[in-house]
Amino acid sequence: MRIDTDRYAKEFDSLAFFTPDPDVLEIVIANAKKLNAATEAMHRDLAAVWRAADADDAVRAILVRGEGANFSAGGDFGMIDRMIADEATLIRVWKEASDLVYNLINCSKPVVSAMRGSAVGAGLAVALLADVCIAANDAKILDGHTRLGVAAGDHAVIIWPLLCGLAKARYYLLTNKPLSGLEAERIGLVALAVPDAEVIPKALETARLLAAGSATAVSWTKHALNNWLRLAGPSFDTSLALEFLGFRLRDVREGLAAARGKRPADFKSRDV
Repeated sequence: MRIDTDRYAKEFDSLAFFTPDPDVLEIVIANAKKLNAATEAMHRDLAAVWRAADADDAVRAILVRGEGANFSAGGDFGMIDRMIADEATLIRVWKEASDLVYNLINCSKPVVSAMRGSAVGAGLAVALLADVCIAANDAKILDGHTRLGVAAGDHAVIIWPLLCGLAKARYYLLTNKPLSGLEAERIGLVALAVPDAEVIPKALETARLLAAGSATAVSWTKHALNNWLRLAGPSFDTSLALEFLGFRLRDVREGLAAARGKRPADFKSRDV
């Protein structure tokens, strides 16, 4: 049985698909001109592709990476503009953001992420919710939400405290300080940090190792481990609701303008 990448490409046309190994589906977040920022179509596809791979008997492991030198810069500004302006877009993207997290958690196939360069927002959600995250030593990891003026939603509340502890999660999510892949490994946020040139080879080696294992043993171990994340589901649901409530408030408009202007946001001014 072979993985039909053409079928995936037709169904999820914002992403690219390869088979570096007969049993490994490689998913590429492909928008390199914008640091692989997620368009609306890509956000939808990143939410749904895990269910398709889960149902595909030809797939025994998944490798996910960004095109070129970066993983993903998160949601693109155009999508955020439409979320602020249009209630229907906001509601749809909220549902997709929830599906992205739960579909990744519930995908029975082991997922390995190869994190190079920038990993922010929704892109970071994919990277950190993978079963094994391998980062470049100099990768730049940033949640990005409070800097934009909305609560940390996406994935952060469900996974950061479990991986790196509540103290570190509070520090990085509240201050929005970036951290390197090397520091992320030190605090337990990622599984491994390696030199940039070794990230994809190491991720592929890991995906092949998982694909060669007992499918039931690997998937059932994943299922049991992810019960820790399911226990945090109510906290995640709250964080996501509060994040999307923030898209109706004025701070996000200042945060977005500051990001576009590459300047610090002024959330204290009442004239925003």
